[in-house]
Amino acid sequence: MTLEIPTANIPYYKPMVVPPNDLRPPNGIKTETTETTEQPIAPTFKLPVFDIEMPLPTTEVVMTATYAAVSAVAVTTFAQPLFNFIKKQIQKRLQNKIDRWKKKKLLKDNPKVS
Repeated sequence: MTLEIPTANIPYYKPMVVPPNDLRPPNGIKTETTETTEQPIAPTFKLPVFDIEMPLPTTEVVMTATYAAVSAVAVTTFAQPLFNFIKKQIQKRLQNKIDRWKKKKLLKDNPKVS
């Protein structure tokens, strides 16, 4: 009896080639010049009484802070009843165990009391 050598289809991927940091075009090739875009000026708010200009946060920062605040409030609102229920159940069970322990100790110390 002979056994055949097992074969399997092994998944593979094409390796990603990362160019080196000092990559330059070959001699004789002109490089394309790209225009750099300037960053937009950050919005400011001028306080008239104090004559001070305060920078305002960008839209992305405000939106991120808004999403974080809304999600924190939503999670807290929905999770609070669950935590209260769990807390009540644990307190009830612990109190029952403490009461039983006190009763056993009392019976042990004074056997006449029942």
